[in-house]
Amino acid sequence: MTGNPARLLVVDDEDALVEMLRDALRFAGYEVHVARRGFEALKAATDLDPDLIILDVNLPDIDGFEICRRLRAEGSQVPVVFLTARDDRDDLRTGFTRGGDDYLTKPFSLEELDLRVQAILRRSGAARVAAGDGQDERLHCGDLTVDVAAHRVWRGGEEVDLSATEFRLLRYLVVNQGRVLSKAQILDHVWQYDFDGDGSIVETYISYLRRKLDRTAPKLIRTVRGVGYSIRDPDG
Repeated sequence: MTGNPARLLVVDDEDALVEMLRDALRFAGYEVHVARRGFEALKAATDLDPDLIILDVNLPDIDGFEICRRLRAEGSQVPVVFLTARDDRDDLRTGFTRGGDDYLTKPFSLEELDLRVQAILRRSGAARVAAGDGQDERLHCGDLTVDVAAHRVWRGGEEVDLSATEFRLLRYLVVNQGRVLSKAQILDHVWQYDFDGDGSIVETYISYLRRKLDRTAPKLIRTVRGVGYSIRDPDG
C-alpha cells in the first residue's frame, strides 16, 4: 500500500477474534481501531471517520444490522463488511438492505477477508471524494460523467437530459457505485421518505434512467433481485 494506510474499524466482542483481526490487518498495512459494543462502534464511526468497518452482527447491546441502518440514516456512506455465524438467506438479505457492502460467514479465511476489503476500498475511493465538500467534482462510472455543480450528465460523450429527481437518483447511485442499494435506502436519500415509503416509485425512476442511459451496451444499472439496485463500471 502507498500513502496513508486505510483506516479500518473492527467491531466484535470476541477478544480472540479481535486480536487475530487486528494483528492480521495491521500486518497487511492497515490502520486498525477496535470497538467491542454497538454504541461504542457508532461513536467510533463518527470520531474516527474510518475508510471501512468490519462489523460483527451479534453484539451485546445492539446488533450489527441496526448499527449499519443507523449509520446510513445519518448519511454515512462508510463501507461495511458484516461478519456473522448466521448463514440464512434472510439474514443475508437483511445485511444488504440495511446498507452492508459485503457479508462473510464465520469461520472465514483472513486472506479472503483481506481480498474483499481491498476490493471494497478500491470501489469506494471515488465515492468518498464525491461525498466530501468538493461539490464541483465530476463523478465517473465507466463512460458516464456526472457534473454535480452544473447538474449535467454525459454517457459516451453525449449529453443526457435528466429531470431533477432523475439526477438526484443517478448521483446517489454513482456516489455509491458498486454497492447494492435497497429501495428503502433510495427512498430515504432521494425522496426523504421513511422506510414505509412506496417502493414502486423507485422502480419507475430506475426504468426512466435505464431508458436514457442504458440504451446501448454495456449496461450500467443492475438489478439484484430481492435486494435492490446498483450502478457498476463494466470495466471495474
